Amino acid sequence: MNQPAGFEGGRLLVVAFEGWNDAGEAATGAAKLLVERLGLIEVSAVDPELYFDYQFTRPTISVGDDGVRRLEWPGAAIMGPGGEASDDDDRVTGPGAENLHVLIGAEPARSWKGFAAELIDAALAADIEGIVLLGAMLADAPHTRPLAVFASSENPEVRSALGVERSSYEGPVGILSVIADQAERGGIPTVSLWASVPHYVHNAPSPKAVLALLGKVEELTGLSIPRGSLEVDAKAWEAGVDALAADDDEMAGYITQLEQARDAVDAPEASGEAIAQEFERYLRRRGEEPGGRADGRGDGPR
Repeated sequence: MNQPAGFEGGRLLVVAFEGWNDAGEAATGAAKLLVERLGLIEVSAVDPELYFDYQFTRPTISVGDDGVRRLEWPGAAIMGPGGEASDDDDRVTGPGAENLHVLIGAEPARSWKGFAAELIDAALAADIEGIVLLGAMLADAPHTRPLAVFASSENPEVRSALGVERSSYEGPVGILSVIADQAERGGIPTVSLWASVPHYVHNAPSPKAVLALLGKVEELTGLSIPRGSLEVDAKAWEAGVDALAADDDEMAGYITQLEQARDAVDAPEASGEAIAQEFERYLRRRGEEPGGRADGRGDGPR
């Protein structure tokens, strides 16, 4: 089956934002790995004064390798080819790897329409042919099982070519949905990937969710993305959660319930109706609380 331009061999833009869309720092973790592996450099950036509230997303100060302390302002930038890529063993390869771009940033506090329009204009100027939006949401997912990634698209050609669904989610959204809407209006096809992060360990970064997202990106684009230490980190993360559960009977019992529910859905004899009901139940719960949890992380599968 032929894939739309941009999703295998075309000029692809991978998008991730900190904040509501980034439970367990999974989306930005995947994006940062791509930037590092490809040696991408900034090719376009927004003016943070226009879009960010510094009392909400504060600038940070750090000391560089030269010993100089510098302020770093929140923002968003498109990173493109032009820097020094990783060694051969760590280099991203496959169709379109040499033209891969990454948009990474913090979710803006205001002027979302203008923010999205500016970034999509920059993507069009870079001849981007397809956009993959990465998100991560808190979910009733057991950490002991493979973390699911939900793929969806509003573009009928993309759905047909990639075999992904159209999301039925209704409710509050984050900047990823605004970017996707603006991109489709501008003629750039999009696909959204959302990793499920166990809500009971939401305070820590989740390398296992990063792995899940990277695996789905590979599946849809044909790219090969070296994992580095991620697989070891994911095993250590899982072992750390196991240790916490071993000291908390209530948590351990809850995880067992999640495992049983997940295994029932994944069982070969599980009917399509049963799987659909489980997913609808999940979406209803997410609609009651933005992001599915009180901290509001997540945007809902799109």
